[in-house]
Amino acid sequence: MTLIAARTRPADRAVGSRRRFPVANVLLYCALTAGLLVTLAPFAWMFLGSIKPTGEIVAHPSTWLPQTLTFANFEQLLSKQNFALYFVNSAVVALACVLGNLLFCSMAAYAFAKIDFSGKRLLFGLVLTMLIIPGVTTFVPLFVLVSNMGLSNTYLGLILPFLVTPFGVFIMRQFIQDIPDSLVEAARLDGASDMRIFLRVILPLTRPALATLAILTFLGQWNNFLWPLVIAQTDDHYTLPVALALFSVGANSTNYGLLLAGAVAVVAPIILLFLALQKHFVQGIANTGIK
Repeated sequence: MTLIAARTRPADRAVGSRRRFPVANVLLYCALTAGLLVTLAPFAWMFLGSIKPTGEIVAHPSTWLPQTLTFANFEQLLSKQNFALYFVNSAVVALACVLGNLLFCSMAAYAFAKIDFSGKRLLFGLVLTMLIIPGVTTFVPLFVLVSNMGLSNTYLGLILPFLVTPFGVFIMRQFIQDIPDSLVEAARLDGASDMRIFLRVILPLTRPALATLAILTFLGQWNNFLWPLVIAQTDDHYTLPVALALFSVGANSTNYGLLLAGAVAVVAPIILLFLALQKHFVQGIANTGIK
């Protein structure tokens, strides 16, 4: 009897585990689906609101689906005199910051990860310290510095403070540090300089991290509002978020339809960029250990 019981107990446990796991999976999928719906709800409301008349947007009770489908909000947005200029300004600033971060952050990260020099730990400690300091605390000194350099109301003033970020240096250093040192040593034995090693060996192996840094930098600069609002003093240097905040407000009330249409215009490039680089982005997040 004991032998039969011993033989049946593992089978009973296996059957019980097979019964429990489907229930756990169903609960997990339900929780993930609920989280996805909560995450997508604001975006769905934004898009559906952009194709509603203003009366339906502010109506109580409100409805998700538009009763009257209209693209008047987008027509009004595109008919704004300088909308194309604002869009180009945002694109120029964001792309310049992306290129600067990809180049300078990866160069600094290579030095921290693969080159031994005096003061290396101290300098990297300062980079980590800058990560925990809120950006608001350095906003006023940075504005005074840029103003004293005569860069107010210029593209350089919008771009220069964000060409290198401590976060970019950190994630690139984490990724480059995992590249085997034997590759770097082999290149040095072949007579390659550090710059040649960086360009021919390091950069091709850091594509996932570069894609991650590109998306995060583009996202931050494309949506940046406070710095362009302060530095850009004339509308010919306004970026898209600043312009939307200004011309979506009417004489007596906020034009919510125009504001939602502008929000769609701001979000669309980010979604397209993420869809194009999502494979590298996920791989870069996993390999750099970002939580």
